[in-house]
Amino acid sequence: MHAPVTAVLRRVNRVLLGLAGLLLVLLGGAVLAAGLDLPVPSWWPWSGPGDVLLTAARRQRWRAEGWWWPTVIAVLGVLVLLALWWLVSQFRRARLAEVLVDTGDGDAAVVRGRALESVMEADAAAQEGVAQARVALTGRRTAPRTRIALLLEPHASPGEALDGLGGEALARARTSAGLAALPTEARLRAVRHRARRVS
Repeated sequence: MHAPVTAVLRRVNRVLLGLAGLLLVLLGGAVLAAGLDLPVPSWWPWSGPGDVLLTAARRQRWRAEGWWWPTVIAVLGVLVLLALWWLVSQFRRARLAEVLVDTGDGDAAVVRGRALESVMEADAAAQEGVAQARVALTGRRTAPRTRIALLLEPHASPGEALDGLGGEALARARTSAGLAALPTEARLRAVRHRARRVS
C-alpha cells in the first residue's frame, strides 16, 4: 500500500520539477531576449526593454467586477494548499512495504513490512510496563530502519523498557529477518494518570 503512494509522489515530484524548470527556462530566456532587444515572437507580451508585463489598463480591467477578487483569493488559496501539501510530503518518511530476507542459499525471500511491524509491536507491547507500542519500518528493503513509540505504564522504568526492547523485540526481528543490524529510533511516553488523593 505504501509503495504505490511513494511511487506516485516521486512521479509528481518529477513532473512538477520538470514543468517548473521548463517554465523558468522559457520565461527567463524570453525576458532576457526582450531585455537585450533581440527578436521575440509577435505574441510575446514584451517586445523591448521599455515594455511592462501588465499595463495599467490590464491590471484594472476586472477590478470593478464582483467575481474578480473572490476568484483571485480562491485560486491563490488552492495554490498555497497544494504547495503546502507538496512541501509536507517531502519530509514525510515513507514506510517500507517489504523487507528483503537473505535465506542463505543464494535466493532471497520477501517479508511484508506491515507483518513485521505487527510482530514487533506485539513483542514490544508484551513487555512488562509497556501499555502500547507503535512500529514503523523505513529505509531500504535491504537495510531497513525502525521507529518505535512506546507508551509506558506509570510505574514502568524507561531503562528497563529500552533494555527489553533491544534484547527481545529487536533481537527477534533481526534474527527472523536475517539482518546484521536494525537501526532503531525509540520514543518513550508515559500514560497520563490522575494524582491519587492521600488522606
